[in-house]
Amino acid sequence: MKCPFCSCEDSRVVDSRPSDDASRIRRRRECEECKKRFTTYEVIETIPIMVVKNNLTREPFSREKLLRSLLTACIKRPIETAALEHIAMEIESALQNTMEREVPSDKIGLLVLDYLRHLDEVAYVRFASVYHRFKDIAAFKEAIAQVFGDDGNE
Repeated sequence: MKCPFCSCEDSRVVDSRPSDDASRIRRRRECEECKKRFTTYEVIETIPIMVVKNNLTREPFSREKLLRSLLTACIKRPIETAALEHIAMEIESALQNTMEREVPSDKIGLLVLDYLRHLDEVAYVRFASVYHRFKDIAAFKEAIAQVFGDDGNE
């Protein structure tokens, strides 16, 4: 690590501790040449994820945008915001773990549907209706039947 005071490239770590949120490591260093101390932070390098939309345009993945979609699907449902934040974090983590730089929006939509299916049936149907762009009531009923195992008439 290059010293900010004398530009010497030799330094030693004097103290090391995690940050408050444990997302990075704070290191106190001492320059071997001038003996001055300075602080550095070590963070995990993440690969930026680009979302490939249906029209083939690309935009950076946004956990906030994903969370807004989840919140919209869950309006007036007995679901804690913390649960939706956890889902958004899990989906982002799953995407990061694939090490793919570009992810189709369809893949993200399917992940959301999988989580919502287990969380809340109404939220699942709401999200599915937007995601699948149902053209008519028959397509909507068919999707409900696939999920709930009935003919959708109950």
